[in-house]
Amino acid sequence: MDMNYKLTSLTPMLETKDLIGTLKFYTEKLYFICDNHSEEWGWAHLHKDDVNIMFSVPNAHRNLKETMMSGSLYMNTDDVEILWDSLKTDVKICYPMEDFEYGMREFAIYDNNGYILQFGKSI
Repeated sequence: MDMNYKLTSLTPMLETKDLIGTLKFYTEKLYFICDNHSEEWGWAHLHKDDVNIMFSVPNAHRNLKETMMSGSLYMNTDDVEILWDSLKTDVKICYPMEDFEYGMREFAIYDNNGYILQFGKSI
């Protein structure tokens, strides 16, 4: 079996029961750009710089009562302080800005769906 292939990107697809609210959260608070959105399909694709993310409404293939993710989305940024200052009074905080012994300055928030979004920069 030839395993000589290249992965070119990763775009998480997350569920949301409130697609319009999610679009507002990501475009108005995090300044993502909505590249494509379909109410009919219950789907949207957004990006900010090199970060891509998709959202979809729950469907029959995944019969979950609540949206859930066991992890978080970790995004590196070139200026974590500016991002922290712009968000800290306007979103639900998971943990505030902190310097960690593994060499990162980071913080985490919850989006409107309850997903944890972490933002960090090497120190």
